[in-house]
Amino acid sequence: MNLVHWDPIRDFENLFRPGAVLPAIRERGSNWMPAIDVRESGDVYRVDVELPAVAPEDVEVNCKDGLLTISGERKYERENDDERMHRSERLYGRFARSFRLPDDADQDSIEATAAHGVVTISVAKRENARARSIEVKTAN
Repeated sequence: MNLVHWDPIRDFENLFRPGAVLPAIRERGSNWMPAIDVRESGDVYRVDVELPAVAPEDVEVNCKDGLLTISGERKYERENDDERMHRSERLYGRFARSFRLPDDADQDSIEATAAHGVVTISVAKRENARARSIEVKTAN
């Protein structure tokens, strides 16, 4: 088995490559931060949280005063006690992400589903805040 040694100088130099992605900043109390996509369509906001190897029962979704918080834990589990780890790149422990919801978000309509390692949170827009088409009439 070949092991590649970590080179912090190379990683630092890679930050300045064109198109390089800067490392994410973790929130207080988090050991790692999952990748998230936030989308909007005509009547709903959707947040997709990438959580491979995290059981849905280990994820908590809360909303209070317009602040949507997704938190939980990816637990480290050894298959057996006599094995030795040669390399571990996956992150484990607690995570938390928070987002301020827009004013037109209906906090009472929040739903969360999990499938294929992604937790999807849907937040409907309030009915009176949705865009509507207004007919332009001709004056007589």
